[in-house]
Amino acid sequence: MRPLAELIDCNDPAWPLVQQWIDEASVPVEVLPADAAAGNAALHATQVTTRSPMGAIAHHTAGIFVDNGWLRVLGAGNNPRLQRSLPEWNEGKANRCYLVADDAVGGFFAINGGAFGEDLRNLYYFAPDSLRWEPCGFGYSQFLVWAMSGKLNEFYASLRWDDWAVEVERLNGDQVISIQPFLWTKGPPIKERSRRPISVAEHWALQLELQQKLDGREG
Repeated sequence: MRPLAELIDCNDPAWPLVQQWIDEASVPVEVLPADAAAGNAALHATQVTTRSPMGAIAHHTAGIFVDNGWLRVLGAGNNPRLQRSLPEWNEGKANRCYLVADDAVGGFFAINGGAFGEDLRNLYYFAPDSLRWEPCGFGYSQFLVWAMSGKLNEFYASLRWDDWAVEVERLNGDQVISIQPFLWTKGPPIKERSRRPISVAEHWALQLELQQKLDGREG
């Protein structure tokens, strides 16, 4: 592993660019502060330099909340509102992909490391209403710009309900809203389904289990 000193780029850091994207965002964006020790640990474990937006976020933030916390971009963690760090969350989670963000209804964004196809380094979205990984068509930097541009409303049009922001603001970044009946099953509109907060780790494990069962039936 490269030492921390080699990962901190003082000549061409990406953090000012990320801050510019945040300043120009068309939706609310909140940067969760990270202590220096957590930032150093996350950067070293991730092994990405601060010249990249991912490394900059891991080093400078505990994470970033986009659109009132609907989307959570992972960073150094160790914050009362977001304990998970980018490297810790990926430990033992997925093969040949890297989880970088998730949303309040249990969708997950991951960088393709060969698990999904030949478009390496592009992001894929694990959709809670299909239990399938769907291509996004862009990389990590473009993902950040896209998420802060106000396009989340269109992307999540079928997964939001009236007053969703009120419920989402009550969550911390380690929780998601569990919706019953499941979003991938037929049923009433989301606003009429049962909703309650659960841990994101519990939801991740449950969705993998459901996906495996679904794949078994289709196979």
